[in-house]
Amino acid sequence: MANMHVKKGDNVVVIAGKDKGKQGTILEAYPKKSRVLVEGVNMIKKHAKPSQDNPQGGILNQEAPIHSSNVMLVDPKSGERTRVGYKEEDGKKVRVAKKSGEVIDK
Repeated sequence: MANMHVKKGDNVVVIAGKDKGKQGTILEAYPKKSRVLVEGVNMIKKHAKPSQDNPQGGILNQEAPIHSSNVMLVDPKSGERTRVGYKEEDGKKVRVAKKSGEVIDK
């Protein structure tokens, strides 16, 4: 469960759910829960009590995590969604875009 095909900082497209088709960058990854936090996707309203940081309180809009199986990596070459493959380069395991063969990890 802990190994996911996407990482923090990856550009992804949502393939299922209410935000299907939206693109965004992964802000955080939660490998133990197989969930990711994508920028601008799965927005929820959170009711905040007044505090030191937010003296006004009120209703805040923020992202909620979605399951990693509902996102696909965006190919760095073509800009289309792609599956992720793995290969060894210089003794290191690197991620590869299946559509273009482009190496994702630097």
